[in-house]
Amino acid sequence: METTRRDLLTGGLAIVAATSAAGPALGRATRTGPGVDPCDLVDPFIGTGGHGHTYPGAARPFGMVQLGPDTDNARWDACSGYHHDDSSILGFSHTHLSGTGVGDLLDILVVPRVGPVVLSPGSLAKPEGSYRQRFAHAEERASPGYYAVSFPDSRIAAELTVSDRVGLHRYRFPGAGHLLVDFAHGSRDEPDAASIGFDRPKPTPITDASLRLVGRDMLVGSRRVQQWAGGRVIHFAMRLSRPFAEARLFSNDAPVAGAQVAGAALKVALMFPDAGAAPLLVKVALSGVDVDGAIRNLDTELPHWDFDRVHREARAAWAIELGRLTVEGAAESDRRIFYTAAYHALLAPTLFSDVDGRYRGMDTAVHTVPADQHNYSTYSLWDTYRTLHPLLTLVQPERNTDLVRGLVRMTNESPHGPPIWPLQGIETHCMIGWHSAVVIAEAAAKRVPGIDYAAAWPRFRALAFDRDIKGLDPYRRLGFIPSDKVAEAASKTLEYAYDDWAMATLADVAGATEDAAKLRARSRNYRNLFDAKTGFMRPRLAEGKWAEPFDPRALGHDTAHWRDFTECNAWQATFLNQHDVYGLIDLFGGDTVFEAKLDALFAAESGVAGDSVPDISGMVGQYAHGNEPSHHVAYLYAYCGAPWKTQARVRMLLAGQYRAAPDGLSGNEDCGQMSAWYLMSAMGLYPVDPVSAVYVFGAPLFARATMAVGQGRQVVIEAPGVGPDAVYVQRVTWNGKPWTKSWIAHANLAKGGRLVFEMGRRPNPAFGRDPADRPPSFGALRPSA
Repeated sequence: METTRRDLLTGGLAIVAATSAAGPALGRATRTGPGVDPCDLVDPFIGTGGHGHTYPGAARPFGMVQLGPDTDNARWDACSGYHHDDSSILGFSHTHLSGTGVGDLLDILVVPRVGPVVLSPGSLAKPEGSYRQRFAHAEERASPGYYAVSFPDSRIAAELTVSDRVGLHRYRFPGAGHLLVDFAHGSRDEPDAASIGFDRPKPTPITDASLRLVGRDMLVGSRRVQQWAGGRVIHFAMRLSRPFAEARLFSNDAPVAGAQVAGAALKVALMFPDAGAAPLLVKVALSGVDVDGAIRNLDTELPHWDFDRVHREARAAWAIELGRLTVEGAAESDRRIFYTAAYHALLAPTLFSDVDGRYRGMDTAVHTVPADQHNYSTYSLWDTYRTLHPLLTLVQPERNTDLVRGLVRMTNESPHGPPIWPLQGIETHCMIGWHSAVVIAEAAAKRVPGIDYAAAWPRFRALAFDRDIKGLDPYRRLGFIPSDKVAEAASKTLEYAYDDWAMATLADVAGATEDAAKLRARSRNYRNLFDAKTGFMRPRLAEGKWAEPFDPRALGHDTAHWRDFTECNAWQATFLNQHDVYGLIDLFGGDTVFEAKLDALFAAESGVAGDSVPDISGMVGQYAHGNEPSHHVAYLYAYCGAPWKTQARVRMLLAGQYRAAPDGLSGNEDCGQMSAWYLMSAMGLYPVDPVSAVYVFGAPLFARATMAVGQGRQVVIEAPGVGPDAVYVQRVTWNGKPWTKSWIAHANLAKGGRLVFEMGRRPNPAFGRDPADRPPSFGALRPSA
């Protein structure tokens, strides 16, 4: 079954400022380059407020462990386990999701306490009598690979850092104290099943749990979690820097004798009468395979107790990865947004294999990757195929190869076929489409080496031509999915068409040329939902008629039953097409009409008719930057010969949709997608169709930016004359030669070079207007008028 979000809340942040919402420059315009540590410009608290859903805890780039504070585990805006508005902390857990719209993880909660052992977690509304502790943001610190907080009531000071697979805690107690490990803790955020047309029973969160003491300085355990990734299994090994004096085990809050306990609601209190004598350190390693794997991860990665060394190494790892991007010439607030975006873009997908290469696959079996490879989890593909994965093909080429290999493996291991939204070896079935096809096809189109693309084709072919799930049968027979038969049918039709386009590339690579031709033809099924009379993509019924009533601001014609669109409405869905933009323009009647329709999108009255979802936010007219279906739309002006309007819109969105503040994101971060949009757009590039392997030009924000693109190569992007009012491209050069196109190929950038945008205060409508200079779409340039 599929989930698409979630709780019916009122959404909509009308952020339309045309100048920087981050406020005035914090001091003079400065640079990030040699000798400047980019970690100093990262603020992990950006996105922890509003609907950003990020967490401020300690993590390494793409690491398995995300060790941080949990303030809540029961409401949508605390999907990450933390929200900046909260005033008490439950404790510190070891896995967190960055910016998702559904909650899960929050594994192995460690609670440092003084006084009597308290087993109740309480709630934000009623913290009295619980193990929650009051805190203030003035007592919090966070930076890449590090988090710290002090609790005023208990006078406990907590510090957290990590290796890839191990979390390291350092606690300073004022006197005697204890550690409570709440193994029943986890996310309680529930997808809203009724609102999306199917019934999903509320699961028992934790099953098959066990805890076992090993001597007086070690605790190990395993649990199965029935949450979003239903049935996922996680194992841990905890080692303490000195022995505990006493251990108290509990099941359903009742004491249990002995050194081990099994059940569902398990807890253990480890007593330290000498807690105040010296800092107490705690190491916790994770494994998706078994407890032995967790112990091996712990002993291999962290054989010592040097907290400051681990912190230094985590920060150094971040400095290397963040340093692949440098910017100059912007205000500090813009640079802080940029580097925090880079930080968020490098948190997921997350490592999910042990130091010996073992991992739990999508078939629940244990597999082993080759010594030079890794297995990953947390692929938010409906979101991240759009910008995050294209960004990684540029600035993380080696890791990108590893990530795409992982998707190929999952395609063949999973009983469900190609992955949709895999989390810790479980298919969540979240969102629509099979956009793993896009990520794999993009890598193939960009000729990323070391990937067996053909190995994925049989499972994708079965999906494309044989399987009858999620509306695929009517999609093949009718050319569209009927909105009176299938939930979210209009969006599925449009997104399946794009997946067909991607799968055609996979078919070509596998030598299945006839299949490729069929899929390319079928990728134009989007046309079957276009209503020329209204100028919108519209839901259709099984008999072929348009669904009524129709309001382009609504999520469907019968939202009491289900929605026709996925986290968008007809305004936004009308521009969902990414691969056949010239075909879409022709449906409208040509460039002029299409350009006017784009203008109308941004100028329309904001707001959604009827029931909405909180994901539709960051509204500029009917453009919704807070959710992914709109992310490429501002760049579509380039296809109708008006890239100067792309330049103005993109700079408006960069200024208005991102702030250096806890509520500085206009929507869910979505595992790096929101941040990747900022990074690419701030550098003047955007992958409207990742499978085409080209980037459409926007308007750079910085006077100079560099990207390390692998093998010692760099792309230098310069924008002389750029400024808050100078947002228009006058002319472009590539490696010193005039470049009249409004786009550039990945193959050019991958070789390294110098891209110069000369900027000015007035538009240059001539740049990129010629059909020969417009971006290719559906494998071809725009035919001359």
